[in-house]
Amino acid sequence: MITRRDFAVGTLAAPAILKSRRALAAGRPVTVASLMGEDKPETKVWRRIAEILNRTAPGRFDLRIVPNAALGGEKEVAEGLRLGSIQAALSTVSSLSGWVPAGQILDLPFLFRDRGHLARVLAGPLGTQLKGLYQAQGFVVPGFINYGARNLLAKEPLTTPASVKGKRIRVIQSPLHTALWSGLGAHPTPIPIPETYNALQTGVVDCMDLTKSAYAGFRLYEVVPVLIETGHIWASGVMIFAGSFWKALAPQDREALTAAVAEGIAYFDELMLADEEASMARAKAEGGKVVPAEDRAGWLAGGRKVWESFAPQFGGMAGIEAIADSP
Repeated sequence: MITRRDFAVGTLAAPAILKSRRALAAGRPVTVASLMGEDKPETKVWRRIAEILNRTAPGRFDLRIVPNAALGGEKEVAEGLRLGSIQAALSTVSSLSGWVPAGQILDLPFLFRDRGHLARVLAGPLGTQLKGLYQAQGFVVPGFINYGARNLLAKEPLTTPASVKGKRIRVIQSPLHTALWSGLGAHPTPIPIPETYNALQTGVVDCMDLTKSAYAGFRLYEVVPVLIETGHIWASGVMIFAGSFWKALAPQDREALTAAVAEGIAYFDELMLADEEASMARAKAEGGKVVPAEDRAGWLAGGRKVWESFAPQFGGMAGIEAIADSP
């Protein structure tokens, strides 16, 4: 028999129970920063990860994805991750070089032959070592991503190393990237990616380098219509989480998130390959032009100078050459 008191207690408890269930359904809030729009792999991959988690860990995560660099460029996002105001993002290893200089080994020009070579190296001891270094700086890295090869973008066909001499080139804020273009006689200028279009349009810089996907994503073909296929650096990246956020997760939540990320990275690779093709078709339709690089030996020589310059930071030339020669 239900007494009046039991009924009253149940009535008072109902809102609290409903509130608790809503909170459970919403899951742990996860603010995710993306530099790109909804149509690009950088954002699509997080939408897929959210779908995976809804299936494998229902009610445990609430991914709040913020696209279009609304939370800042890569440096600002990295700072947000360290502060804990942002919980997850993608980043190039170059933009994290201020915290983990060793990550720049992945940016050594002409070190990796192709996507497969890079993936095999990162699946080995080097990948494990780098993950530990990132974690020591407050970045948890469940896995690496590949944005594609970086190519030179210009207003004219700068196809040889000699042709970039004296040019003002936008670079990311990385000592290695600066060294590459300085060594070729250009004048590197670090500029955040959201400001790059205006810098090219107004003549602050003459050229830059970027992946094919991002070339179209930022509509850069409007201001630098020539893409020179140098393929000088494979733009390695990381899927990162704030250390404070990761530490607070229960073991089963970490496992669910790690598994979702692994599936997401495979999806990202598929998206990126398809997006490169679509991006170049779009760029060509809008007046962009692709030209091959010339004097390959000259480009390779410029890259090797960077190897030699940074070798002391990466354990010597023997280690770098071992990576280059690995199967």
